[in-house]
Amino acid sequence: MVIYAVGHKSPDSDAVCAAIAVAELKRQLGVECEARISEELNTETKFVLEKFGVAVPEILKSAKDEKIILVDHTELSQAVDGMDEADIVGIVDHHNLGDVSTDSPVDILVRPLGSTCTILKGLFDFFKKEIPEDIAGIMLCALLSDTVIFRSPTTTDVDRWVADELAEIAGVEDVEALGVEMFKVRSDIKGISAKRLVTRNYKNYEMNGKKIGIGQLELAGLDEALKMKDKLLKEAVKLKKGRYAVFLMLTDVLKQGTELICISGDKHLERKVFGCGEDCWVGGMMSRKKQVVPKLEEFFE
Repeated sequence: MVIYAVGHKSPDSDAVCAAIAVAELKRQLGVECEARISEELNTETKFVLEKFGVAVPEILKSAKDEKIILVDHTELSQAVDGMDEADIVGIVDHHNLGDVSTDSPVDILVRPLGSTCTILKGLFDFFKKEIPEDIAGIMLCALLSDTVIFRSPTTTDVDRWVADELAEIAGVEDVEALGVEMFKVRSDIKGISAKRLVTRNYKNYEMNGKKIGIGQLELAGLDEALKMKDKLLKEAVKLKKGRYAVFLMLTDVLKQGTELICISGDKHLERKVFGCGEDCWVGGMMSRKKQVVPKLEEFFE
């Protein structure tokens, strides 16, 4: 039976490229494995796959009764529908452990690194398998995306070393320039609906019985996003249904900070948790995983 490697809903570059890398590694190890995606790709990930000539995986509509390798997540609320009835045979991730459970022991590798693709480079090395040039290229892009070109506090020395190694394999001479090129694509939001923007990099969490949604837009400047702030707010309000709060992070990669929007019945929740002022600009806030989720979990514990 074929195994599917798949990332989380609202897939970002790391979730997609990691799934493709897992499938490639498993293929080299003699295991029948195919990459899948949870939903349609965002503009950045489309650009990355096109740039290195890698085919877009098919969408996995339901994981029920399928053999699955989870990549870049372990939260059922973030997973493809039917994951609670799937046969999960492996996990590769760089986040905190979520609520996924299995009926039997599985291969799990979770490391506190900047991207799942950084972890996968180590797996290729461990099994002494070569990474094809095109796969190395998309893995590098995923690493740059998740570490915000090494500006995120989640970035480690290992990420930097792996980026250099992947760049050499992929024939990329200027890693910084590649990252900037990607973020320019990501930052071009003209013509994209507010709904698509709010859900583009959105994740659900459960914190001490409270359902919390957190979306993040990482842009090279917030001018265009702020012009449509009212529309973004309306879409965030729609997501609020059934949740205690929804946060939207408008992250300026160049200024290295985030304007935080919060929709909640708990008035000024964002100020209580993060201590931000009326405009809710938080300088230095770049990472949802390291700077937002832990603060909220601490607040709600």
